Amino acid sequence: MPRVRAGDIELGWREWGEGPTTVVFIHGNLASKDWLEAAAPMFPRGFRTVGIDWRGCGESDRPPPGHDYAGYTMERHAEDMLAALDALGIGFCHLATHSTGGIIACRMLLASPQRFGKVLALDPVTPLGLRFGAEQTAVFRAMMADPAMTRSVMATAASSLFQPDSLQPGQAPRFRADAPPEGCALFDRIVDQTCRVAEGVWLGTPFNLNLEHESRALAGTMGAITHEHLVLWGERDGWIPMADLQAMAATMPACRVLTVPGIGHSMNLEQPAMYAGYFGGFFGVG
Repeated sequence: MPRVRAGDIELGWREWGEGPTTVVFIHGNLASKDWLEAAAPMFPRGFRTVGIDWRGCGESDRPPPGHDYAGYTMERHAEDMLAALDALGIGFCHLATHSTGGIIACRMLLASPQRFGKVLALDPVTPLGLRFGAEQTAVFRAMMADPAMTRSVMATAASSLFQPDSLQPGQAPRFRADAPPEGCALFDRIVDQTCRVAEGVWLGTPFNLNLEHESRALAGTMGAITHEHLVLWGERDGWIPMADLQAMAATMPACRVLTVPGIGHSMNLEQPAMYAGYFGGFFGVG
């Protein structure tokens, strides 16, 4: 896969389709650009969709985390993405985000508002950040050392793919018989990717999202983000609080939230055809 220079590092990237409308995908924590792989082939004609790996993820470089994970802040990820867009010659685009990609995108919008159009935000971490206690951080540490635990925890991010009883503690997640096969195959492959992310992602993301939550520094800027947002929230998402999304919609001038029944945190894996439908409809091509 190709890589693009972003400052002093290189980031993995790939693209699907071609056309006059460019959409850049900003993935979530412990993930990669490949989380769009099952849905992207179903996007309507007229899209060029570009996915870029965070530093520390996918096929990107894995620089040292620095003191207090300063090398992996949400602001640093946003700077990386803006530098990658410059290097790729993408002057204007829309954004599709997932999970922690949402707060990274907000920093991108604030830093360079004129280069972005609409934002399709799937179960986003909002500018409010997220609170991680010591127990939750300990789970991330344990996942670093245990691939089986990683698979179990990541299954809760795509819960509708799995038999509900198999998501209980001590159980090995089992796919539902009627789960989309493309989503299941992609899940198993991207879990292998997750096991290889950098320490700065494993531990730096919860650390820095906690700082965002405590400081409320970005929360006060939400009213200045005027880009049209459609937020898709799976009703079975146990990771992102609906109250945060409601606060985001109440403060951003052009933001609305849509609850999607029967879906967890990752519609792009759980129902890729459905995600492709929202994607094409919102960006208005095809």
